[in-house]
Amino acid sequence: MLERESALKGIISRGIRYVSGREKIKPEVLAEKVAEGRAVILRHGNIYLGIGEGLRIKVNANIGTSPDIVDICSEIEKLKAACKYGADAVMDLSTGGDINKIRKTIVERSPVPIGTVPVYQAVIETIEEKGALVKMDTEKLFEVIERHADDGVSFVTLHCGITLNTLERLRKSPRKTMVVSRGGAFLISWMIANEKENPLYEHFDRVMDIARKYDLVLSLGDGMRPGGIVDATDNSQIDELLTLGELTETAWKNGVQVIIEGPGHIPLNEIPANVVLQKKICKGAPFYVLGPVVTDVAPGYDHITSAIGAAVAGWYGADFICYVTPSEHLGLPGIEEVIEGTVAAKIAAHSADIARGLKNSIEWDYKMALARTQRNWQEEKKLSIDPVKFDKIHKRYKSTEKDVCTMCGKYCAIKTVEKYLGVKIITS
Repeated sequence: MLERESALKGIISRGIRYVSGREKIKPEVLAEKVAEGRAVILRHGNIYLGIGEGLRIKVNANIGTSPDIVDICSEIEKLKAACKYGADAVMDLSTGGDINKIRKTIVERSPVPIGTVPVYQAVIETIEEKGALVKMDTEKLFEVIERHADDGVSFVTLHCGITLNTLERLRKSPRKTMVVSRGGAFLISWMIANEKENPLYEHFDRVMDIARKYDLVLSLGDGMRPGGIVDATDNSQIDELLTLGELTETAWKNGVQVIIEGPGHIPLNEIPANVVLQKKICKGAPFYVLGPVVTDVAPGYDHITSAIGAAVAGWYGADFICYVTPSEHLGLPGIEEVIEGTVAAKIAAHSADIARGLKNSIEWDYKMALARTQRNWQEEKKLSIDPVKFDKIHKRYKSTEKDVCTMCGKYCAIKTVEKYLGVKIITS
């Protein structure tokens, strides 16, 4: 029985029990959220991941080859690094090399759920076989989607919300950055050249058939996400979101779990409205955001610009954060950039969880505050998001005082208060 169908019948599935035990939420409460579509359960073998309302905000890391750089060993190392530093899920976005082999290897080696964007491979194979992406036929697209599902991916991004109506809006209100979604660009090019409707929208019933067959979670993609803050929250973006809201209800009626992907490049002040709109239009379905990136002028530091946006989005209700690495807009990320992107997104997610009042997240910071007061460096290291960096910086120099760091040394504020005001250190 499908996860959503089980929840609708009030059945506490294995996935619900697994997630509820780790999230410290009652199984009955989680099952109700899944039944309402406000949470989803991703499955990867015997591992389950909950995403949605009342749960800890999750982080996704993107890896994968490009046409210019194909090194499966490097991608496996990126997978390991992302998981080591806290990624809850990983997407394989490979577009170069033996894509089938790469995907199967990543799924096999991964300790977390894997997502993909099947239209990439459908287009690449069409170009190889027929010479142009616009010659892709509908059968090829759906064959590749099922191929990914059969290989064991947990969720797929499908840009079902781009329609001919969306293109008409784009023509009437052109953007400065046009379309920056690779999957969206592929489908738009195909639609224009063939003068036909988006096959993922026109044949959404076939999407449902595959999703039901494999209990595949659909990540309804934002092909019209803004690629610069100048285009944020425009007609094209909102038109696609309205369509995704309709498709969400169709999926739910078919027992299929759904998450909704969101922008993109959004100025800080527009993030709350974007989250509220998505939650309203898509009836509370989990929101999966790429950043949002809050300024366009910091290439090389977009793990920071996106973490700022992600923290605000998470605070207002986003449920799933796709990391952005320092390499975004510049090139394929290396292992170090994957680590930086993962850690930045984890910080953003945790900060938002605190703002949302998650007990476990607040308790984590409480323990760190006590460890700092006690100058218990081993406990601080244990509690830190990045223990490796903690150790590297802390051990770089040694203070003349054994129990303090070199920022204040013997003038440590906490130590001074202890000595002269007789304040007792809180230990619990």
